[in-house]
Amino acid sequence: MPLPARLCLVIGVLGLLLSVGNQLTAPELSPALERAAVLSSLLSVGLMLVSILWTRAAPLAPERVALDGEEGLELAADLPEPLRQELGWGSQMLLTATPAASLLLLWRGQVLLRRGVLADSRFQPGPICTRAWTTQKAINLVNLALYPGRNEFEGLPTNTPAVIVQPIAQDGLLLVAGWSPRCFTRSDESWIEGWSQKLRMQLERELVSSPLHPGPSEEA
Repeated sequence: MPLPARLCLVIGVLGLLLSVGNQLTAPELSPALERAAVLSSLLSVGLMLVSILWTRAAPLAPERVALDGEEGLELAADLPEPLRQELGWGSQMLLTATPAASLLLLWRGQVLLRRGVLADSRFQPGPICTRAWTTQKAINLVNLALYPGRNEFEGLPTNTPAVIVQPIAQDGLLLVAGWSPRCFTRSDESWIEGWSQKLRMQLERELVSSPLHPGPSEEA
């Protein structure tokens, strides 16, 4: 509670106590005294309400989870240079401007990008990803430990606390893992959605002219 709020609360409580004490010690209760007591009580209660309204609840931020895995960057082989630059720039922005800890981009069954904290297991889409494709809306799993289908995200670090599943048309997915439960805000979701829309146009344009060949990913 800030100092001005504390002062309002103390003055309000003190004023209310003095008003009650004055009523109890008065030799007789005249109408004028009763009116004064009511007004002073209202003023005291008003000061206490001001002190409460002055105080804003500030919830503690969830603690950051130490994710299992090493940090790194992996890009699919044979990506066109403009697409490599876009993936490098966009993923770096997500990792620095949002609470994202790990990113995975899937396009037409192939993982094009992994960045941040990397998992050892391979990603395979499941029911939650299918629902994102069906609805064409992002799914924000604010606390992955509460979802029975969390094994679907084995391509992310094993102890990932939160993840956003962002569909990219019917061909791709952008998975964004967070550092802590409930860490993504509306602004973060809008940023992720906007980049996915930009990615869709570039992926469709670049990979039609230069189709990918199956091969190992490149570390950068």
